[in-house]
This record gives sequence, C-alpha cells and structure tokens, in this order.
Amino acid sequence: MNRTELFSDIMQGTYLVPLLIVLLSVLFYFLANSVFKKVIARIRASIKERGVPFELMAWPFRLFTALIGLGALLHYSPIPTDLKELLRHALLIVSIIGFSWLLMRLIMVVEQFMLQHYPTTASHSEESRKIATHVSLARKILNVLIVLFAVSGVLMSFDTVRQVGLSILASAGIAGVILGFAAQKSLGTLIAGIQIAITQPIRIDDVVVVEKEWGRIEEITLTYVVVQLWDQRRMIVPISWFIDRPFENWTRTSSELLGTVFIFTDYAIPLDQIRRELERIVAASPFWDGRVVKMHVTNTTDKSVEIRALMSAANSSDIWELRCLVREQLIEYIRKNYPGDLPKVRMEMDQSGAGAAAAGADEIA
Repeated sequence: MNRTELFSDIMQGTYLVPLLIVLLSVLFYFLANSVFKKVIARIRASIKERGVPFELMAWPFRLFTALIGLGALLHYSPIPTDLKELLRHALLIVSIIGFSWLLMRLIMVVEQFMLQHYPTTASHSEESRKIATHVSLARKILNVLIVLFAVSGVLMSFDTVRQVGLSILASAGIAGVILGFAAQKSLGTLIAGIQIAITQPIRIDDVVVVEKEWGRIEEITLTYVVVQLWDQRRMIVPISWFIDRPFENWTRTSSELLGTVFIFTDYAIPLDQIRRELERIVAASPFWDGRVVKMHVTNTTDKSVEIRALMSAANSSDIWELRCLVREQLIEYIRKNYPGDLPKVRMEMDQSGAGAAAAGADEIA
C-alpha cells in the first residue's frame, strides 16, 4: 500500500474512525476519573467519614462511564452494519458485566459505611450487632441476585439462548420439579441462610457454644458460619446446623453474664469471713460490673461443704477472668488463714474394741 492509498483510506474513515473511537474512549476514561474524584471529595466533606472505602468504586465507575461513551460513539460511527452489530453486542455484554461490578462495589461501600456507625464489638449495644448482621447478610444475598441477573442478561443477549430460555420457561413446572429434587440440599441451605438473616438466632460477634466448643461468631454467609474459638481456631459450621440443632447463645439479648466459682472446704470454715473476703476480691477487680456478688453453701457431703461464689461481669471475657481471679485468691486466702479447714478425711478408732481384740488374740496364743 503506497502513501496515496493510505491517505485515501484515512480520509474515507477506514483507520480514522477506529482511532477516533479509541482516543475518545481514553478521554472518557480520564474524564470519568476526574468526575469520580470530585464527587467522592464532596461526599466525604458532607458526611465527614474518612474510613469509608469509596475507592472500591473507582475502577468499575471509570469502566462503565467509558462504555457509555463508546456506545454513543458506536451509534454514530460510519462503519459497516455487520461490524457495528458485532461491536454493539460485545459492548452490551461488557456493559452488563461492568454495571454488575459497579453495583456490587456500591453495596460493599454502603456496608462499610453502615458498619462504621454500628460497630460489632461486645461493648456496644445489641442493636448494633443486629443491624450489622442484617447488613452483612443483605450484601451477600444481593450479590448472589446481581450475579444471577448478570449471567441471565448476558445469555439472553444471544438469540439462540433466548429461544432456549423461552422454551424452558414454557415448561417451567417440570424443570422446577427436577431442579428441586436435584438441588434439594443446596436450596435448603440457602433457605436456612435467609431464615438466619430474618430471625437472627445468631449475630456477628455473638458468644456461642457449638459442639461443646466456646467461641464467637466471626462471619455469617448464606451457606456456612465461621466460629472463632477461644484458642483462635476457626470452626466452619453449615448454616443449617443452627436451624436443626440446639446450641448455646450467651449474648442473645445481652452480653452481661453471671459466673460461678465452687470451693470445697471443711465444716469448720467460718463462712462470714469467706463471704467478706469474696466481696473484697470482687470489688477490687476491674472485671466486675458492680451488679451481683453473693456466696451460698449449695451442698454438703459427709466429707466437705460446697461453697458457691456468684459474680457478674459485662461480657464473657471479663467473667472468665473474674472467675479465675476469685478462684485463685480464695484458695490462697483459705490456705494462709485457715489451713486446717481445707477438706480432710477423719478416722476414729474405738479403743475398747481394740483392747478386746488384743486380749482374744493372747488367749488364742
């Protein structure tokens, strides 16, 4: 191709139109980037939130804006009809994917914004953890729906797939029955996840006992729950487990708890002194919330007396530390001040019976 032919092709639009489309798409991209930065700066100035990750929306926003500009250019570009239809179909598919990506990132930003206003630590209100759980599960449900609609939109953009889809819809009753039997377990798990989101027998940061393991709810998804155990292990539990089986939830309505410490002593122990020492230990501890401190004799046997110390704390971590502290200091107090009142086994010998037995042995000898 000589220079004259190349200049003629450029003038006719063979190379000029694609080059112009590429240049304008790059221009749209940078323009979208500038607009995005200005909008985010105004939003942050108005809501005064520094920790919300608005940057998560940057790439999908730029892509979607550039795709809108490309669609407008493609509509007015002087290119062959067959090529234009092919490019329009490809642009439609990419636009569906980009818009779905933008929606998912927008939902994630809204979730982070809500979680900053409703932190999930145990020291905060139960209403905060309830709302945080709702927001987290709502994001997961919406993400699943967005992906399903995006895949459906991409597939329905093809004529052959659209015809197959219409034929499937015509026999939806039979297909629904077949899918119901084939995916019974999966559908049951998804329904259990939605039920957990609505009824909330568990929430984020709840203290639970599952399979005799103590831990906190770290994450709730539509199919499983992550429980962080006390030794930092993670137990992955199917979400249907919390619907089908009983479990302990220590923070269902409140994070405040009562704890007990059992001490076994001799009958001769002065109970009033032990009670006063218990009250002193608990009052001096930073883990006590000031609600309950009591001592009772809850059981007696032929060898010892069972003393129960009852105390309260604001959450499960504090009650554990308080119980260990009370147990250690009460044992040390009894050992130092009343060492003879620790549990013991008494044995008495009948002297008259022993003497008669010795006399009988002498006669036999």
